[in-house]
Amino acid sequence: MLDHIFLPVRDLDRSLAFYIAALAPLGIVQRLDYDGKDGPPGHPDLKGIGAGGRMFFWLRQGEHSGAGLHIGFVARNQQEVDAAWTAAMAAGATDNGAPGARLHYDPRYYAANVIDADGHSLEFVYKSWQHPAG
Repeated sequence: MLDHIFLPVRDLDRSLAFYIAALAPLGIVQRLDYDGKDGPPGHPDLKGIGAGGRMFFWLRQGEHSGAGLHIGFVARNQQEVDAAWTAAMAAGATDNGAPGARLHYDPRYYAANVIDADGHSLEFVYKSWQHPAG
């Protein structure tokens, strides 16, 4: 299981607003500011986003080199995928694959893809076999 990601962004305030809007439909709604001076020497200031009392997605000021990262966010159903894609687009993302089945992976793999302002690839994904009925 993934514990956390530090994602470098050019404009921390813009990116924080984008991710708060885009991830809210997935239930990722909590936030925390971490002052780097509270960590070891050279630790960056961080803006944390998470859910369930856990901050796992952290933004930091900085440039990324080469191609942006690809990050897949879990959705609990197809409606969450649709809502996250819609929220991301409204918040300024570039479409990189509208919501729908990704048959090249599996007929039960439903996802949507966007690119954020820093060129990072985001995927909102629902894999029905990972969500038992109940």
